[in-house]
Amino acid sequence: MSDLDMDFLLGAEDDEGRTRGRSRGSSKRGGRRRRRRRNRGGFLAPLLAFIVLAGIIGGGGYYGYLWLSDALVPDDYAGQGSGEVLVEIKDGQTASDVAVELERQGVVASARAFTNAIGNAGKSASLHPGQYKLRKGMSAAFAVALLDSGNRMIVKATIEEGRRLSDTLTLLAKKTGKPEKDFIAASKDIGELGLPSYAKGKLEGYAFPATYDFQPKMTATEMLTAMVERFNETAEKVGLEDGAKSLGRSPQELVTIASIVQAEAGRYEDMPKIARVIYNRLEHKPPMKLKMDSTLMYGLNDYRTSATNAQLLSNTKYNSYKYFGLPPGPISNPGDHAIEAALNPEKGDWLFFVATDPKSNVTKFATTEAEFQVLLNELRKNGG
Repeated sequence: MSDLDMDFLLGAEDDEGRTRGRSRGSSKRGGRRRRRRRNRGGFLAPLLAFIVLAGIIGGGGYYGYLWLSDALVPDDYAGQGSGEVLVEIKDGQTASDVAVELERQGVVASARAFTNAIGNAGKSASLHPGQYKLRKGMSAAFAVALLDSGNRMIVKATIEEGRRLSDTLTLLAKKTGKPEKDFIAASKDIGELGLPSYAKGKLEGYAFPATYDFQPKMTATEMLTAMVERFNETAEKVGLEDGAKSLGRSPQELVTIASIVQAEAGRYEDMPKIARVIYNRLEHKPPMKLKMDSTLMYGLNDYRTSATNAQLLSNTKYNSYKYFGLPPGPISNPGDHAIEAALNPEKGDWLFFVATDPKSNVTKFATTEAEFQVLLNELRKNGG
């Protein structure tokens, strides 16, 4: 094969356009040199592209890291903050709802910081409605700690068993700092209180005695409503309506009997016996008057434990010395012990009872008038 033929064959292995443009005098060596130069340029271009792409990715990664870091580690204050902020958690609010409110009031730096902190503490579902005193610029973790239910702002009011409604309203005004006239007005706004139908539009007897934790922003109506709700819960628990029916009484009569038991008893253990005396007198043949000083004193707005001769002649419908049967309604707000005693009176024939020793509140019971007189003499000896 000639040199020309060999050169033609070698050129054919390369790019066709370049082979045709090569002069016949070109050597094999020159052809190889061009191919090496072309290959070097082809390697540098991808390398340069890779370097540029790496720079873009690197720069984006840095800013991406900053964004991700900010998302995972949200803004948060350090320390316990300063000043005072009043925050209210409302019924039904979630931890996220509270977080937004805390950020809005400047308590925490970000809502996310609070939700992270309360989640880490395992308290996301443990927030209690109420008002709390917090500070501005607090760390989210410290805000979570101060929103514990033990730090709620509350007004504690203990209403003793047997208090009359008028005294209860006075006490509530004193405990809460609200005007007494607000409670008096609320007690007459019967439609707002949730009273049972058998209360006949009267709050006396249905403002259940207990210890209440009221929130500072609660109105007088809301507080009295809470007390009525507590009565309704107790009435349902003890089966008041069915129990009254089984005793041949209306629910309102049973609450009235419970209120008398509450007013007359000095000790819980005497209540079922006193209830029995009341039932025995109401059902006695021939008819017998109740003759309870507690009912008469309620009608006269008096607080003495024994009536004068003049008082015994009073025309108040609560004068059980003058009128047969029960008074028109409850004379106090009975507690659960008195209600249960009225529902479950102790078996016995007693018609009389006397607190023979005022100092120890000991009460003794009698069946006959003669036994009753003996107990009265014992009371006199003890200074009663």
